[in-house]
Amino acid sequence: MNTRPPHLPAEERREATVESVIELAKDAIWEAVMQWVATRLMARVDRAIASHDSALDALEAVFLTHAAFVAEHPGVPRMLFGELQRAEDTAAKRAARTLLAAYGKRVRQLIVKGQQRGELSQDIEPDAAAAMFVGAIQGLVMQTLLSGEPQHIRSAAPGAFALYRRCIGSTK
Repeated sequence: MNTRPPHLPAEERREATVESVIELAKDAIWEAVMQWVATRLMARVDRAIASHDSALDALEAVFLTHAAFVAEHPGVPRMLFGELQRAEDTAAKRAARTLLAAYGKRVRQLIVKGQQRGELSQDIEPDAAAAMFVGAIQGLVMQTLLSGEPQHIRSAAPGAFALYRRCIGSTK
C-alpha cells in the first residue's frame, strides 16, 4: 500500500514551502527577541544586585530596575503576553520560562540573604515572597499596558515596593 501523499502541483508546493519558512522564521524571531530581553533584563538585575550590600536595598533596586526596563521597552510586555497566549509550546515560551526561573531564583536568593542578615522576617516563606515580588511587577506591567502610558510603571513602582517591603517584614 502506498502511503505517500499525492504530488502537489508546483504552485501549491511553493505556497506550502513559503508558509513553512515564514512560520519557522517567525518562531526564530520571537525566540531571538526573548533572548534579547532575557540578556538585557538579567544584566540590569545583576548590576542592581551587585550595587547593594543590603538584600532589602538590592530587592528594591531590582524592582525599580525592572520597572524602568518595561518603561523603556513597552513593546516587550505586549509581545510577550501575545506570544504566551499561543497554545503550542514555542521557543519563545521556553525562553520566557527560563528567564522567569532565573529571575525568581535571584529574588529568592536575596530574600534568603535578607533573612540570614535579619533584614527580613524569618516568618516569610522565600518561594512565596519571590512569587509575590514577581506578581507585583506583573500587575504593574498589566496596569501600564491598560493605561497606555509606558511611564505609569515608573511612578507606581516605588509605592508598590513600599507595600511589598511591609509584607516581607521590614520596617525600614
